[in-house]
Amino acid sequence: MQDDKTSWGRGLPKRQLIAIAVLVAMGLAGGAAILASGPASSAKGDHGEHAEEGHDDHGHGEKKAADDHKDEHAGESKAAKPEGKEDGHGHGADEAEVIPMTDAQIKSAAIVLETAGPATIRTTTRLPGEIGFNEDRTAHVVPRVAGVVESVPATLGQSVRKGDLLAVIASAQVSDQRSELLAAQRREQLARTTFERERKLWEEKISPRQDVDIAEQALREAEIAVANARQKLIAIGASPAAATGTKAGTTTGGTLGGALTRFELRAPFDGVVVEKHLTLGEQVKEDASVFVLSDLRTVWARLDVPAGDLAKVRVGERAVVRSAAFEQSAEGTVAYVGALIGGQSRTAQARISLTNPDRAWRPGLFVNIDVVTGEAPAPVTVPADAVQVFEERQVVFVRTAEGFAATPVKTGRGDGRRIEIVDGLKAGAKVAAVNAFVVKSEAGKGSATHSH
Repeated sequence: MQDDKTSWGRGLPKRQLIAIAVLVAMGLAGGAAILASGPASSAKGDHGEHAEEGHDDHGHGEKKAADDHKDEHAGESKAAKPEGKEDGHGHGADEAEVIPMTDAQIKSAAIVLETAGPATIRTTTRLPGEIGFNEDRTAHVVPRVAGVVESVPATLGQSVRKGDLLAVIASAQVSDQRSELLAAQRREQLARTTFERERKLWEEKISPRQDVDIAEQALREAEIAVANARQKLIAIGASPAAATGTKAGTTTGGTLGGALTRFELRAPFDGVVVEKHLTLGEQVKEDASVFVLSDLRTVWARLDVPAGDLAKVRVGERAVVRSAAFEQSAEGTVAYVGALIGGQSRTAQARISLTNPDRAWRPGLFVNIDVVTGEAPAPVTVPADAVQVFEERQVVFVRTAEGFAATPVKTGRGDGRRIEIVDGLKAGAKVAAVNAFVVKSEAGKGSATHSH
């Protein structure tokens, strides 16, 4: 190889060798210059980038400080806003609106406080019903004799006592029976006189014993006739006093005849005249219902039970009857459930007996009947009247030092008397239980004032 190179260099002209050497030297010099300028340019670029980064950091620092200042004010504004009030939503305790009321105002408004706590909530089945007469204490009064109405002391809706006079009827049938009683009494009197005389004659050995026995037999038959005539008058409700108290020769025929025909229709028990179907001078039949008398101190709530609910509605089950027309409720028990299902309605008849001392339950009134089908405990409950709708939310008014706080709540089960509070209220809180609507009206006044 050394020989080849030597021979290659030796074969070239001297000028070419010099030119090649110059080109090589210039290439080496250019490469050295490029290598020398590369790091400096890189350093300059790095310095420029660092300068720009420093400038940007400075700008961002000022912006960050301004943002931090803004966030600080926003934090203060957020801290000033009550918890649970964000965006106008939430149901926290801080959301409750305070209604200022003094103890004197609470007392004057008759607001009663009650502590929220556990209770037993009844599960019920609601069925429609209607108030009707207590048929065990309702009578269709009929005269039982035909006649003409002479007077009608009783008026529609009047409260009467047992034995009070309802109407007076002139009846020929009553006259005949009283006349029969009078005749039987006279025969009895004659038979008694005859018997006493015959017994006295027998004792004096004047008449035989046979005459005494015949007189005694006649007396006994007269006594039976009197008793029979009296029972006939009692059976139709006529008093035999007019016939018994009249003596022959002491009363004129006209007066006696008027007393014999007088039939007095009287109340069979204490009650109210709910129907009246006769007027003065009217001809009535013996089977006509001229009065309907009912004891309204007790009434029946009748309901039709669908076949699917018969397993729930049983005799002895408790029930709450509520009026569909006004605020009225009463408790009772299921007294009767029909054994048959109607062919058309496919329901069974049932009834609940209710006491009605104030006569608030009027026959014909439509009601809703909640039959108790079960019971379950609830940890937090309040009276039903304590829950009010305020600003389109369910709230209870919790007692505070300043007055009341309208606290939003979420309700659960209810039985008409108490309502379960699922969320928003803890046991032990004092709430407005009676006349809570007064607090609601005060809150409404406050809202109107703030809006103006």
